[in-house]
Amino acid sequence: MAQDSKPLITAREEKARSRLFRVEALDLTFSNGSTRTFERLCSTGNGAVMIVAMPDPDHVLLIREYAAGFEDYVLTLPKGAVDPGEDIITAANRELKEECGFGAHNIVPLTELSVAPNYMSHRISVVLATGLYEERLAGDEPEPIVTERYRMDELASLLSREDFHEGRAIAALFIARERMRDETMPLIW
Repeated sequence: MAQDSKPLITAREEKARSRLFRVEALDLTFSNGSTRTFERLCSTGNGAVMIVAMPDPDHVLLIREYAAGFEDYVLTLPKGAVDPGEDIITAANRELKEECGFGAHNIVPLTELSVAPNYMSHRISVVLATGLYEERLAGDEPEPIVTERYRMDELASLLSREDFHEGRAIAALFIARERMRDETMPLIW
């Protein structure tokens, strides 16, 4: 059965705030009269970007960084916040330089992804970066980030690794691989 309309938000209350997040409670009334209070995590920033950086048609750059949520190091794609005044292309190129030591001549938006949309309002823009050149910018990372190269045709074996499990990175890699198969998309290597 399809929903007639979105629920009516009858109240909104901020429950907590940190430097990066707000916790918000929403009182909702659904079209059938049911009422509920939902809590969600909202970002306080300008958005975020995740980069599928390819130094050549066969390889992707991944980074190894500490993930406080898991209290361990994980393998993932470079990513970061969009700073005030930046668009996603500018932010992606800056983050790529900070985290991997490369800039990109060609950055193409691929999609936007969310994680746990029932509880989080956060979205991340995914871009494909090609035509890489060496350039490093100082970033805000607490320790140097290790960059590793992986073959795009070995994504299945990458999924079996214990340290590679971020859903957004997995989706981004498969989306980029499909986009690269599209012969109409011009890429600069």
